[in-house]
Amino acid sequence: MNPVKPMFNSQLNADLHCHSVVSDGTLTPEVLAPRAKANGVELWSLTDHDEIGGQDRALAAAKALNMPYLTGTEISVTFAGHTVHIVGLGFDHHNSNLTQGLRQTRGGREERAREMSNGLAKVGIHGAYEGALKFAGNPELISRTHFARFMVESGVCQDTSEVFRRFLTENKPGYVPHRWASLKEAVQWITQAQGIAVIAHPARYRFTPNEEYALFTEFKNHGGQAVEVVTGSHTAAEALRYASTALEFGLAASRGSDFHSPDESHTDLGSLPFLPSQLTPVWALLADRIQ
Repeated sequence: MNPVKPMFNSQLNADLHCHSVVSDGTLTPEVLAPRAKANGVELWSLTDHDEIGGQDRALAAAKALNMPYLTGTEISVTFAGHTVHIVGLGFDHHNSNLTQGLRQTRGGREERAREMSNGLAKVGIHGAYEGALKFAGNPELISRTHFARFMVESGVCQDTSEVFRRFLTENKPGYVPHRWASLKEAVQWITQAQGIAVIAHPARYRFTPNEEYALFTEFKNHGGQAVEVVTGSHTAAEALRYASTALEFGLAASRGSDFHSPDESHTDLGSLPFLPSQLTPVWALLADRIQ
């Protein structure tokens, strides 16, 4: 293991949530690693959506920079009728249950994307599937983000935020729900591969208090151990709120920018506030799995 600050130190510049071209980011793992290093990241993980195909590349790039690394992914889950994301960290990325589960989850993306394209065609936006696929490369990995990039390139909207707001959220022309993995499946794929499951950016889900309580309760009952407290989409108030939630449920805390692109992401790698000192950082539970 490469030397890092003591693993119980919450003041570690860990960035354990970001994306590459292997899913819906715009940079390769080989470009992300030096960007993270230059921004002071002391522990890094690449967490592509429903995909671990970039893990060997990310690990090699991190090792070349002497930057400690944890394997990672972000799994799409359907819970209470909403899409929730569960990050997995520190797992064996050759584990067959995990790789098969992720392949199964990716399988529905192409059909969903074609339905999205049909919906957009009805409001005069044609060729969206082919346009999005140009950005995705692989039909198994095509996502709303790729549609958004196509629509910005086509001049339909000024930026990807506008695309989502006008076309790709619930009750809009290009929105198509997808049946992802169950919460139990995602957590078990991660834990059976000796990893730790983390609820990603919980403030984004807009659950009712009862729904959120059910999410955290079921997550922990299935073996989940951590929650993202400090992340690119959380305000300072939300970070404090989920610090309290972590303590209430006995969960460790994670930290990650959710960086996708220099042109689209508001938060760069390594630029987040530190975790609150009263929390147990997730990397304290993963010290023996840091590479």
